[in-house]
Amino acid sequence: MCGFVGFADSRPDVDQVAIIKDMMDMIVHRGPDSGGIYSDEEVTLGFRRLKIIDMSEEASQPIYNEDKSCVLVFNGEIYNYQELREELIQCGHTFVSHTDSEVIIHAYEEYGTSLLQKLRGMFAFAIWDTNTETMFLARDFFGIKPLYYTQNTTDNSFLFSSEIKAFLKQPAFRKELNKDALKPYLTFQYSVLDETFFKGVYKLKPGHYMLYKQGKLEVKPYWDVNFAEEPNSLSHYVNQIKSTVKETVAYHQISDVPVGSFLSGGIDSSYITALLKPNKTFSVGFEDYEGNFNETNLAEDLSEILNIENYKRLVSADECFKMLPTIQYHMDEPQSNPSSVPLYFLAELASKHVTVVLSGEGADEIFGGYDWYDTTPAMKKYKKLPFAIRRPLSLLSGKLSKNRITSFVVKGGQRVEERFIGQAHVFEEADALAVLKDEYKQGPSVQSITKTVYDQVRGKDDITKMQYLDLKLWLPGDILLKADKMSLAHSIELRVPFLDKMVMDLASKLPTDLRVHPSNTKYALRTAAKEVLPDEWANRPKVGFPVPIRHWLRQEKYYKLVKDMFLSDRAKLFFHTDELMKYLDSHYSGKQNYARYIWTVYVFLIWHKTFFEQA
Repeated sequence: MCGFVGFADSRPDVDQVAIIKDMMDMIVHRGPDSGGIYSDEEVTLGFRRLKIIDMSEEASQPIYNEDKSCVLVFNGEIYNYQELREELIQCGHTFVSHTDSEVIIHAYEEYGTSLLQKLRGMFAFAIWDTNTETMFLARDFFGIKPLYYTQNTTDNSFLFSSEIKAFLKQPAFRKELNKDALKPYLTFQYSVLDETFFKGVYKLKPGHYMLYKQGKLEVKPYWDVNFAEEPNSLSHYVNQIKSTVKETVAYHQISDVPVGSFLSGGIDSSYITALLKPNKTFSVGFEDYEGNFNETNLAEDLSEILNIENYKRLVSADECFKMLPTIQYHMDEPQSNPSSVPLYFLAELASKHVTVVLSGEGADEIFGGYDWYDTTPAMKKYKKLPFAIRRPLSLLSGKLSKNRITSFVVKGGQRVEERFIGQAHVFEEADALAVLKDEYKQGPSVQSITKTVYDQVRGKDDITKMQYLDLKLWLPGDILLKADKMSLAHSIELRVPFLDKMVMDLASKLPTDLRVHPSNTKYALRTAAKEVLPDEWANRPKVGFPVPIRHWLRQEKYYKLVKDMFLSDRAKLFFHTDELMKYLDSHYSGKQNYARYIWTVYVFLIWHKTFFEQA
């Protein structure tokens, strides 16, 4: 796990090496062990290394092919590198190290851009080919590893990096706020557009690669999820899941440094832990809260059953508010998923003991684990009415005052494309428009963002449509982003075994009722997990990583803290602050629960202060 930076076609009269060093310093947390630089008349590359596989200097990057006509910087892990290495040796390639990084550069020589079809892992990389004078950049299938790029520069140079903050040290970079990003963020809670909160800075999409040559960019897809059910028995798929997940966990534990695992009370991390059987597990909860806000006792109990040492930490509200600016700094863009906060402290705890941790991200999206994918018994009964009846009732109810009954009728007469935007839905779009100043109301609508994704799965069932949307938006934009940024804030590598293309290939064949079954979500996966987990853990309902922000914001201390921010001159640039205070006061008094509205705005303001006033 590492980080890289680079630029091409920069002004020739500046010190390229000095600039790249400054950029590298901004991401030193991603690779504190060593650094390396490549520079010629056209391209400059910088790399920060976190040593995981092959601790020798020969494995340091940038890394080259035999005649040094191609140079690579790479972030991630290629889990099938040993097999690929043998294949490439048979083709005549010569290796100088035993690192997975070197496999990529030789595979590029042998297969060109088609090498992407051969990789199994998480990755973002850039290869500079001096023969063709072309930069080849790629990002992994699911978007586990980030990759940003921009041409919003004073000299038309091309910049790319593992983190946006590195661009701030490139003198040619134009730091501007993307005003169109704020409106959708208020609803989604994360940066959902391809263009980031920094104008002209883009995320390379998961499953895509890019070719850059002489100032021109060409972006192409190379992989996509393809849900295509293959009917078969539950026992058939349970056996397939057991063998495939066991294999992927074995791949993901390859390391030359200590490996542990994150562990909550849920099935996903528990299943991974039971298969991995690491020496140490790590858990975090919140002081003064039990149950949903503190599952550390469950994690401790399972660790004891599996004979594993468990380390846990309870975090206070004071610690969370204190570290929020640091957390948003590492995020690069505003991200108001409350679970980012405990994840930061969890990674900090783990970093004291191991360099690599395995975690359970991705299982819900690929195996159908979220409650939203299921339908309540009441809604199932209601949907027995013809849609032609439910539709006009929905439209009528939408014009009435909002309550539990009208909301139910509205939802019951909507298509999934109208009602589901992903696992996070904070501001209603009308409420977002009401709090924003006019110049920030022009961003794309929620429906226009989701439509481009839903269009790719026309004709599929509703559960598949929701899973596909989450795989395309929620997973890379929220879940994987915070996993990468929070772990590397503490210089540890987080691996996600469920997000393996072979596991995805299997999951995509599951019949819908083996994903979301009348008795439970993630039905086939839960059944498979019972081989190594007690039933109590395999069947435990989805909880997530809940944070007691609604309780904190009803305490005077934190109410005043947020109030000062909401009434600041900074807030007045973006929002009608009287509307913000209505939400804050209503929540503080206990009349309504507006915690997510408040937190999402507060996080944005913290982020803006961090990057546009203090950077």
